[in-house]
Amino acid sequence: MASKRRSPCPLACSLDLFGDRWTLLVVRDLMLGRSRFKDFTASPEGIPTNILSDRLERLVSHGIATRVTPPEGGKHLAYQLTAKGEALRPVLLAMKDWGLKWEKGTKVAMG
Repeated sequence: MASKRRSPCPLACSLDLFGDRWTLLVVRDLMLGRSRFKDFTASPEGIPTNILSDRLERLVSHGIATRVTPPEGGKHLAYQLTAKGEALRPVLLAMKDWGLKWEKGTKVAMG
């Protein structure tokens, strides 16, 4: 994957991985305990299924998420964050805090 990098700058490399409008929202949903494809499509942002498939594959290929067999069984796989993905938690929390402080009308969803 290093060949697709714009530069060796760590910020640029991070943005190459999750700097689009959807990827961090999928990571957010994983942090909130969502794990199945249908769970992600139910998020209020309305991610298109083709983009969701692409972003999940990107997260798996970069070691941020992994495919797992869901505890309740079934034929469809589920997803969960790896340690690398969990390491994004403080980043997302900082972004949430910034949005709450500086962007009028933002709120944290409950439930």
